[in-house]
Amino acid sequence: MTSSARLQGKTALVTGAASGIGQAIADRFTAEGARVIYADVDGVKARDVAAQAGGVAVAMDVSDEDSVENAYAQLAAQDSTPDVIVANAGVQLFGEDAKVADVSLDAWSRTLAVNLTGTFLTVKHGVRALLGRGGGSIICTGSPTGLNGEGAEFAAYSSTKGGIHSLVRATAKGYATDGIRVNTVVPGYTETTLVTTIAEDPDARAGIVGRTPLGRAGTPQDVTGIMVYLASDESAYATGAIFRVDGGMTSL
Repeated sequence: MTSSARLQGKTALVTGAASGIGQAIADRFTAEGARVIYADVDGVKARDVAAQAGGVAVAMDVSDEDSVENAYAQLAAQDSTPDVIVANAGVQLFGEDAKVADVSLDAWSRTLAVNLTGTFLTVKHGVRALLGRGGGSIICTGSPTGLNGEGAEFAAYSSTKGGIHSLVRATAKGYATDGIRVNTVVPGYTETTLVTTIAEDPDARAGIVGRTPLGRAGTPQDVTGIMVYLASDESAYATGAIFRVDGGMTSL
């Protein structure tokens, strides 16, 4: 990983930052000079990883509006209102999410609560914060499952990611004149604790890697470069767009 202080002077909030892609993004932002708020439903773990990187932490359950609103208010009281927001927190319920005829209402509801409602709440209150700062950048984590048939076995997860892509476009259009840019980053199959079920199944892993033109699984660090670009002023003319970092998976 390289760093060049491209985010010096920025304050960034990253949700789901206690592990996986979220932690990698938050760590990279810190290395690039940003003041980073590690937000996660697991407040204890968020504090641990933030302390290791030199960031700060806030407990935030993205599925609960009071929790999200209180977290933003806490940051404002500390003069730490972000000008970069990464709505990354998400779940994938392996063993419960499935083809649509086999998904229980409970699994559907729990997936939507975190992935889609959680992104909505993070963006809703994030926009309010950015309006008070005169603008900024919001980045949402999407998925190939929201773009093609990759998620046939995960009806709930795929639906949430498609919803996120649409939310980004609507928000980008709605607040462009307010100086707020909103974009989606689509990682491919990235090996984190979120996808342990696939990573530990040789056939399943080989199948998904085999559908990736670059011929390997992604790592959390593969996603951080595009995130730095979108968080920085270098991307001042980018909004409402989907940036694919998926090893070519959605090019097929």
